[in-house]
Amino acid sequence: MVAMIGLLTVFVLIMLRVPVGVAMIGVGFLGFASIAGVRPAAFMTAQTAFSTVNSYSLSVVPLFLLMGNLINRSRISADLYDAAHAAFGHFRGGLAQATILACGGFAAISGSSMATTASMGRVAYPSMRRYGYADILSTGSIAAGGTLGILIPPSVVLLVYGILTETSISKLFIAGILPGLLAVALYMLTIAVIARLRPDWGPAGARTDRAERRRKLARVWPVLALFALVMGGIYGGIFTPTEAAGVGALGALLFALARRALNWRSLFDTLTETAVTSAMIFFVIVGAMVLGNFLNIAGLPSMLGGLINALDLSPFWVMVIICVIYVLLGMVLESMSMILLTIPILFPIVVGLGYDPVWFGILIVMVVELALISPPIGLNVYVLRSVLPHVPLRTLFAGVFLFLVADLVKLVLVVLFPGIVLWLPSMM
Repeated sequence: MVAMIGLLTVFVLIMLRVPVGVAMIGVGFLGFASIAGVRPAAFMTAQTAFSTVNSYSLSVVPLFLLMGNLINRSRISADLYDAAHAAFGHFRGGLAQATILACGGFAAISGSSMATTASMGRVAYPSMRRYGYADILSTGSIAAGGTLGILIPPSVVLLVYGILTETSISKLFIAGILPGLLAVALYMLTIAVIARLRPDWGPAGARTDRAERRRKLARVWPVLALFALVMGGIYGGIFTPTEAAGVGALGALLFALARRALNWRSLFDTLTETAVTSAMIFFVIVGAMVLGNFLNIAGLPSMLGGLINALDLSPFWVMVIICVIYVLLGMVLESMSMILLTIPILFPIVVGLGYDPVWFGILIVMVVELALISPPIGLNVYVLRSVLPHVPLRTLFAGVFLFLVADLVKLVLVVLFPGIVLWLPSMM
């Protein structure tokens, strides 16, 4: 009962716009103190904060964030879109499909859904508008494509999941590749169907000549090289994930310098942005650890396990219920808050049911992807609205609804065929 009251209090505080980390640390400390006393609670909170922030494994987070921020400064999103535009722009709906491909490429080096959505919103929307694309299709493809940022590795959300659950980050990254490619294919198929049913929403553009197409494709080779270096180094056992993050950050810095995209001021801004974002993530992780310690001592995971046994539900239906819970939470919480609030509670239950932790991590990220474009929060939708303030919110949500079916199909395929996730990790 104490644990349930604590969880309810956390949600109420978040709804009252109390910062997520503050809400979790405050409730975790007070809840632990109510059971074990103030001095043990104070020691637990201090020790958790020190050991978590001092963890070597967490150093991978700011390094991958720095890599993504440097790449974003290099304006590579425009080159990615131009290359995809040259390849697909002459097809009906081709510019929207090019947007999905460019989002996938940018996601492979940024690791952030918000960064992917914001960057591609600035780059892709003006071009689609110029060629007469309907706002409902152009904004929907940008918001949906932006969700690829947390699935295609390197992903900050997968990093945090791996740290929280002590699951191999290398295997999580490799496991995200095939589901990421599946998501790209389903989004592009959705656009093809829409363009066939409503040709006026996505008219064909001019064909790019072969020489121009080669020139534009040649400008994106550094992105492919950096992705191959980072992921190939991890897959081949040359780098640990932390070392790969350092190599990726250095490669992104050299790339930005080669393109003359950095000066002292922009470098300082990039480092400051990385430090601020890292501190925010670290603070919320500490809060999740403190709250998790309180919920464990209060017996919530064992109580939920006993409840599942009493209901006599099959593991499949338990997983269905967990997915529904995440979709509902996604209507009121953003992705990182969902992961940090729920994983300490649900992960022991899922592992106890015999599910692979790598598969569960990818599944949860996919459900969070769905939540990123689900009303009333739909974080990607609001990020896009900040970039395109003249587009009505109603149009933005109508656009993302076009892609929800593709997300549901992807989710069902991964549940029915776990090999989509587990085949590549099994080859490591």
